[in-house]
Amino acid sequence: MPTPDEKSPRDKVAPHSQTLDRGLRLLEVLADAERPLAIAELADALGVHRSIAYRILRTLEDHRLVRRGPDGACELGVGLATLARNVSRDLHAAALPELTAVANEIGMTTFLAVVDGDECVTLAAVEPRHSVAAVAQRPGSRHSLDSGAPGIALLSAGPARPDERPKVTEARRLGHARSDSEVIAGLSSLAVPVLSASRGLVGAVAVVHLGGTAADEAAIAVRLQQAARTIAAELA
Repeated sequence: MPTPDEKSPRDKVAPHSQTLDRGLRLLEVLADAERPLAIAELADALGVHRSIAYRILRTLEDHRLVRRGPDGACELGVGLATLARNVSRDLHAAALPELTAVANEIGMTTFLAVVDGDECVTLAAVEPRHSVAAVAQRPGSRHSLDSGAPGIALLSAGPARPDERPKVTEARRLGHARSDSEVIAGLSSLAVPVLSASRGLVGAVAVVHLGGTAADEAAIAVRLQQAARTIAAELA
């Protein structure tokens, strides 16, 4: 028996809301889907009965986080944009002009990735204006920090570790990282870290394209480094 001044192991673990957890998982399922999903599909993805999925959906609909089409299929709602508008607002504002400029100059989708725990998350992305073969990169997409050029670039901005990948060591030496088919087969990426004098590592600016090594990779790396410096200066 614990004394009055002691907490039992159960007391030390804060309880969580199962309903809230399911609602957030439902939003994640819709975010990862390539098309609107039926309620039955969402129930299967959550591992719950359709009636439970329906009640969660109704609540999310009330807050405009989910919308249902005429056929009943569900997709993310505009309310999410309202919630997201202030997420890293200053970083968005500093990065977006440079992302747009780089995308249109080199004809590749350009994006900003940030660290979220042990994952790399796309915060903002811009597709080139006049390209018909640009690779889409959705904000919110995530992958392991230890794979893909953006993650490697982010890791390279930190101190060397005995167990780090050789690609991280190389990126630290070169000032940029590259990867081929590490996150999605057939896609290559190039990235550099964004380091702010006042805030330290704030993210990585990157491009993604089809195929292997780009013919003008060195020039692209130089342009990304310039963009990273410009973004860092804006944040300062």
